[in-house]
Amino acid sequence: MQQAAELELERPAIRKSRIVLPIEHGSWGFLFEPLVAASAVAFSGAALSLSVMVIGAFMMRRPLQIFLADRLAGRSLPQTRIALQFVLIFFAVFAAGLAVSFLTSPLVAFLPFAVVAPFALYQIYCDASRKNRELAAELTGAFVMSSSAASIAVAGGFAWPQAAAIWVFFIARFVPSILYVRNRLRLEKGKPFSFAVPTAAHLAALAAVALLWNAGFLPLLAGTVFAVLLARSVIGLSRFRRPAKAMKIGVWEVIYGLAAVLSLIIGYHTGI
Repeated sequence: MQQAAELELERPAIRKSRIVLPIEHGSWGFLFEPLVAASAVAFSGAALSLSVMVIGAFMMRRPLQIFLADRLAGRSLPQTRIALQFVLIFFAVFAAGLAVSFLTSPLVAFLPFAVVAPFALYQIYCDASRKNRELAAELTGAFVMSSSAASIAVAGGFAWPQAAAIWVFFIARFVPSILYVRNRLRLEKGKPFSFAVPTAAHLAALAAVALLWNAGFLPLLAGTVFAVLLARSVIGLSRFRRPAKAMKIGVWEVIYGLAAVLSLIIGYHTGI
C-alpha cells in the first residue's frame, strides 16, 4: 500500500496542455483566419454559432488523436482517460454550436462541411496513425478548415459564387504557405528543398485570385497580398534570405495571415 502511494507520488504530473492544444502551431491560423474574415464580411446571427461549432470540432482533434492512438495500441493510460474527457467536453461545445446553427442557418450553409467531411475523416485517420505531419494531411487540413468561410458567407446571405471565392481565397492562402514553410525549414536545416514547387503554387494562387477579382467575386486589395506572399516565398528560398529559426518563420506567417484577413475585410467594406 505504501509502495503504491510512493509510486503515485513519483509519477510525473500530466500536462493537460499537451493533451488539449494542437502541436501544429500553424493550425490556429487555419482555424481563425477563415472564421474572422468571413464573419467580418458576411456577419449574421449564424456566424457565431457556426464559429462555435467549428472551434469545438477543431479542439476535439488533439485529445481525440491521443485517445485513438492509445486505444489502437492497446494502451489505457491516465492520459487516455483525460483525453477522452476533453473529447466529450469539446464534443458538447461542437454539438451546442451545431444545434444553434440549425436554428439560425439555412441548410444550404452546411453544404461546404458535407463536401469536406470525407477529408475530415482522412485527417482523423492520419491523427490516429501518427501521420498528421505528412504533407497530404496538412494540405487536407487546409481544405477542411477553409470551408468554414464559405459556410459563414452563405449563412450571411452571400451568393454561392461569392462564398466559393472566399473559400478559394483561403485555400490559395494556406496551400502555398504550407509548401513554403516546409521547404524553408528544410533549407534552414541544410536539407534538400524545392524552390520550384512553392513558387509554382504561389503563382497559381495569385492567378486564381486575380481571375476571381476580374470576375468581380473578390476585391482587388485581397489579391495584392498574394503578390507579397509570392515575393516572400521567392526571397525566403533564395540565397538572399536572412537565416531564421522556426519560431521566427512561424511568427511571420501569423503576420502574413493577419494581412490576408485584413485585406479581405477592408477590400469588401471599401470596395477597393
